[in-house]
Amino acid sequence: MTETTVRDEGLLRQSGRALLVSIHGAQRALKLYPVENAAVQRALDELVGTAASVCKLEGVVEIRLAGDFIFINQTRLRLGLDNFAAFSGFVALMKGCGVGLLRIEDGVTRREFQAFLSITGDLPADFDPDERLELLQQRMQQADIVRLSVGRAGEVGAETAAEADEGLERAKRTYAHGVAVARDVVHGVRMGRMPSTRRLKRAIQTIVDQVMENELSITGLTTLREFDEYTFTHSVNVCIFAVALGKRLGLDRLQLYDLGLAALLHDIGKARLDQAILNKNSALDEQEWRTMQSHPWLGTLTLFKMREGEDLPYRAILAAHEHHMKVDLSGYPRPVRPRSLGLFTRLIAVADGYDAATTRRVYQSVPWEADAVLRDMWFNPGRGYDPTLVKALINLLGIYPVGTCVILDTFEVAIVAGPSPDPEQLDRPLVRVVVDESGSRMPPPGELIDLSIPSADGTFRRTIVKVTSAERYGLVVGDYFI
Repeated sequence: MTETTVRDEGLLRQSGRALLVSIHGAQRALKLYPVENAAVQRALDELVGTAASVCKLEGVVEIRLAGDFIFINQTRLRLGLDNFAAFSGFVALMKGCGVGLLRIEDGVTRREFQAFLSITGDLPADFDPDERLELLQQRMQQADIVRLSVGRAGEVGAETAAEADEGLERAKRTYAHGVAVARDVVHGVRMGRMPSTRRLKRAIQTIVDQVMENELSITGLTTLREFDEYTFTHSVNVCIFAVALGKRLGLDRLQLYDLGLAALLHDIGKARLDQAILNKNSALDEQEWRTMQSHPWLGTLTLFKMREGEDLPYRAILAAHEHHMKVDLSGYPRPVRPRSLGLFTRLIAVADGYDAATTRRVYQSVPWEADAVLRDMWFNPGRGYDPTLVKALINLLGIYPVGTCVILDTFEVAIVAGPSPDPEQLDRPLVRVVVDESGSRMPPPGELIDLSIPSADGTFRRTIVKVTSAERYGLVVGDYFI
């Protein structure tokens, strides 16, 4: 692929995202206000202007659905937390009308957009998709809409289907590679070998790049908390959460690389502890607990040795040493003089505490539910976390974090797939319905639904009633993210 092609595709993706946001904005405005309202008129003007810009770039624009993926002229639009409301709203609009293809021609007018969106919001709910599509086409013809046309999805070509799976597959490869690297590092330290930071940095770069490109896909994989692989998956999960938090705080890519490396290595000192203590399934005695508390210092020594001849950031060494100290310095190891914990340490401590509490381990056969963990981190100052960063974690994950199993008021069971795109509705996350109202299991990945999007009458079709255990329904949460 040439540099020009890459640049053109990037511009098309940017313009396509703007177009979907404009369609979503106009659709919501028409639902909330009469057509003569100033907000509706502004939304329609923005939509027409955005459509004209994309048509100028491409000539004719075809927006096509392939499952829950959206393509614009054969280029897949990247999904992110900041544009999920527009994406899911557009998918709901298309599927609700039985539409798989929307064609926009140069010169489309605000009257045509207004008429089209008004018609789509007034189709009978009891019609099947084919009937709704046929009725939509008839009404569009009656309304003299000539520069907008709709059709069925049709077959997706092999190249398009491969593109649709590319993002998730890349996230899975990135996660698996991170676990493999973490495993090699731990095994190497146990054998007395010092790992090269070069391979570590390559793994971190792919994780950071994945978080920057598609945060949802990679954070969803943190639900793959394998019991037997806890030591390694925990390090990768902490790395992902820390990098995602750092991204939200505005750290640049180079800073995120250093943060990710520090997070992946934060527990490296445990590789030098007796495995019998690490794997003990009952409470540690006083001597064993003192041994366990030595792992930050052992990690410091290990990383100092790794730094010989290697470019290892000092902040990684500090994070390994400080991540259990707590912000009031009441944790361990106790400092010999007053100090202030660095940002990397505080970020990693929050990510470490959250992932550890929500994971089943030898001495924690029943992990906490994710929402309970966040409440405890927020309301219990004794945990020693930076409250600002805990709030940032809640904003990142939502009140119901990824992987939480919930019961809806429709008697369906769902797995939370991401936080709400609307910061004002954190109690309405993105979910995948995994058990229908009759109690039948749905095959993975389940239908993806944005609970923050209201129906045409302004009410919500689904609302979370309570959190439940996935094991109660025989569900393996990770199955719905791979």
